[in-house]
Amino acid sequence: MQFGKFYGEFSRLGEYGSSLFLLAARLAVATGFTEAAHLKWEAIDATAEWFGVLGYPLPLFTAYLVSSVEVIGVVLLALGFLTRLISVPLMIIMVTAIITVHLPNGFECSKSGFEIPLYYFIFLGLFLSHGPGRYSLDHLLFKGN
Repeated sequence: MQFGKFYGEFSRLGEYGSSLFLLAARLAVATGFTEAAHLKWEAIDATAEWFGVLGYPLPLFTAYLVSSVEVIGVVLLALGFLTRLISVPLMIIMVTAIITVHLPNGFECSKSGFEIPLYYFIFLGLFLSHGPGRYSLDHLLFKGN
């Protein structure tokens, strides 16, 4: 029974770092989306053409939509503002990228596989289900919701 008590205390102490790790994860995911969003916006016509090749409907509109969501996502994730809300469209983008671009290449990121988009999807799912943590505008403005 001593180990159970020790493990309970250890787990309780570990929870003190949860908000710090949620902040680090939000910033890491936001940083990851930064380059992708920048590249899409920098060459929006090429992005639309690529989306057309992939079979996306209304490729120019979709290019602007995806690029905009990614840029907005970078800002909102970094600030921890409307975190749960922005996680949903970013998760949709990740699932779409996995299915249409990365899945045929297998799992490994070194082969342009779905490893990294899957990790982003999982992190976004954690933000959706657990929120952004204490170090966020959501916590400050919405009392932790």
